[in-house]
Amino acid sequence: MAMAGLLSLPASASSLESLKTFLSEVKSAKAHFKQIVLDKKMTTVQETSGTMLFSRPGKFRWVYEKPYEQLIVGDGAKLWMYDVDLKQVTVKQMDSALGSSPAALLAGNNEIEKHFDLKDIGKRGSMEWLEATPKDKESTFESMRMGFSEKGLEVMELRDHFGQTTVIRFSGLERNPKLAPDMFKFVPPKGVDVIGD
Repeated sequence: MAMAGLLSLPASASSLESLKTFLSEVKSAKAHFKQIVLDKKMTTVQETSGTMLFSRPGKFRWVYEKPYEQLIVGDGAKLWMYDVDLKQVTVKQMDSALGSSPAALLAGNNEIEKHFDLKDIGKRGSMEWLEATPKDKESTFESMRMGFSEKGLEVMELRDHFGQTTVIRFSGLERNPKLAPDMFKFVPPKGVDVIGD
């Protein structure tokens, strides 16, 4: 992938500046991801991979391809989670589902400081790191770290209330691609159970 297709940032940018640049300049994005879940002892308990798309505000599509198929779609009003193997769809109102979630950081409406306390935690390796702590104590995770390189957002690390860490590494990030509106629509397939509102 050509470097021009990636979100480029000044080499000296702090993580807060990098996040603000990301939020102001990137209205839509497409990337591949690899996700690893680590337990308290930092032992890998799950590995998944897939693709991610978002279009601000509030529209996103996460497709888990391996080892099992799962689709998460935010259409701006509702959040749809489709587990292909279980033939089950869970639907929630976007407001209550997003609030302080990682998707809110990526696909939200730039009101990030309304939902998160942000802190620049300096350089680690070749990346500048930002820590985002949800203001909503009911959030599903305790804190999130975002790693920015000169290419843009590369890593998100989420720590939940049970001591697990989820690491999401992005690759091939395209900034502001033209994404078809129907990528953010979801109609439950026939024969699946639909749970929620």
